[in-house]
Amino acid sequence: MPSAFCDTNVILYAARPWLEPQDEHKRPAAVELMERDFGVSCQVLAEFYYNAVQKGASRLSAEEAEIWLDDLAARPCAVVDADLVRHGVAISRRYQISYWDGAIVAAALELGATTLYSEDLNDGQKYGDLTVINPFKSQSH
Repeated sequence: MPSAFCDTNVILYAARPWLEPQDEHKRPAAVELMERDFGVSCQVLAEFYYNAVQKGASRLSAEEAEIWLDDLAARPCAVVDADLVRHGVAISRRYQISYWDGAIVAAALELGATTLYSEDLNDGQKYGDLTVINPFKSQSH
């Protein structure tokens, strides 16, 4: 099982052909994380594809996004089933975060990850044995 889990935003910073000037400093860290062992969830796969081809000025073509999707899908992947949804709901209620963030935390825990790379959750926050790390926090822009 992977020791880390990557949230969608981290993957998007690595995949997009160019970033907005305020986000360009995030690319090196995101690209470096793509070379590590990490897991994802079906939620991350769906969010990645949708956001990569539909949102932002620097969209990927459907073909480019599918290449990324194939690589991501080959990694350990938590399936979003009824149990994961219920766990995500419980986490969202306990920690007062959105359901979507709760589902990301639940998926990372299901895979046995100890690190969750995300800029959407509080850096250093612990969810049981899982610690959130914002890989962009120490970078200046």
